[in-house]
Amino acid sequence: MIQPLRDQVEKLLLLGTSMGGARPKAVVEDRDGLWVAKFGRNDDRWNYVRVEYGMLRLAPACGLNVAESRVETAGGRGVLLVRRFDRDRSDAGYRRHRMESALTLLCMVDRTGDSSDWSYPLFADEVRRCSGDSESDLRELFGRMCFDAAVSNLDDNPRNHATLARGRRWRISPAFDLTPGPAVSRERRDPGLACGRFGRYANRTNLMGGHSRFLLSRAQAETLFERITGTLGQRWHTEMRLAGVSEFDCKVIRVGIPF
Repeated sequence: MIQPLRDQVEKLLLLGTSMGGARPKAVVEDRDGLWVAKFGRNDDRWNYVRVEYGMLRLAPACGLNVAESRVETAGGRGVLLVRRFDRDRSDAGYRRHRMESALTLLCMVDRTGDSSDWSYPLFADEVRRCSGDSESDLRELFGRMCFDAAVSNLDDNPRNHATLARGRRWRISPAFDLTPGPAVSRERRDPGLACGRFGRYANRTNLMGGHSRFLLSRAQAETLFERITGTLGQRWHTEMRLAGVSEFDCKVIRVGIPF
């Protein structure tokens, strides 16, 4: 018998968590399957649970493929639940799907302080090589690059991009870690991965410069860019508030569109 999900989360709040990463999280289970539970910390600058949930709502509004998520209250605190898409529940247990991170695909070194070889175009080359539908997946990846640059995604690193094989074909996985940072400059955003030949400089010229690596024409790349940044400009505040983000936190992490 599966223990109620809320009871699992409340116990984890008392015992602590064991999953890796910069923020506390753990795997919990309900009748629908496995979920990654993400917890806030006492020293958080804003409500990370609600803000990331807002980002996970905002990305699909921009046309991006994102993992299912919801927020539950346990122990008087909000907990973000993100469904594990690499496991499917069955009567016999869980079926595990193959998954490889961009870090693995690019044979990158997972080290602190040196991210010189982290690159969207390089990951795009690998997706083109292995994907069962490279045109669709590269369009998705280009869209995510634009989205991550616009919101200054703090979790933008090759561990948080992946390919997934639910059967014989490999495809890019849904997006799952989307944590924005406050805007420091309207003229420049530097995500965790290089966006083009000017490195991590996430201005329009750099983002557009490598469009062919994503199997997009210049016109297609421009259209996708405009759709995503336009949607962000119009809907980010509404989606954040619907996700339960306070007006104060909205001001702290305000998404200015610098393009």
